[in-house]
Amino acid sequence: MNGLFAAGGPLVAVLLGFGFGFVLERAGFGSGCKLTAQFRLTDWSVFKVMFSAIVFTAVGLYALGQAGVVHAESVYVPIPYLWAIAVGGALIGAGFAVGGYCPGTSAVGLMTGRIDALVFFAGLLIGTYLFAGFFPQLDALTTAGELTRGDRLPELLGVPEWLVLVVLVAAAIGVFFLGGWFERRARAAGQV
Repeated sequence: MNGLFAAGGPLVAVLLGFGFGFVLERAGFGSGCKLTAQFRLTDWSVFKVMFSAIVFTAVGLYALGQAGVVHAESVYVPIPYLWAIAVGGALIGAGFAVGGYCPGTSAVGLMTGRIDALVFFAGLLIGTYLFAGFFPQLDALTTAGELTRGDRLPELLGVPEWLVLVVLVAAAIGVFFLGGWFERRARAAGQV
């Protein structure tokens, strides 16, 4: 089974990519308005979807690990560089807020014929090209703030993994309630 799946890997990846794009478009994420509404706190659907995916994956990996299906040491976790993550997160967040797209949603918007997505996607490609060209000069920034104590939050904080998951699930529930409150407030004010 693994050999068959591995042999069809590129085809599976393309099919999953099309499926993911289809779901994004059906959810309205192919429109720049959806992401900018998140930054205006009037539509929390993007945050809810992404946070749900993170929580689902974290809990699923934990359950699969407890069942002996997945071993934690076999899951690649890149070295976290805190300053690089902070700077990169701020830059990409600013790009999302200004452009209304993330890389995935810009591809979806592009495939559905949105001109603003075309402009964003072109900027994404130009920015990627420039970053690659200046990478030797930026290399020190990309590795700034290396976290040396553990690869994952439980090791970093010195707490059991289940406790981190409980806090993560509680945070997700809280975000759903908070997001719902903001959305109702925006609808009442006629902002949506």
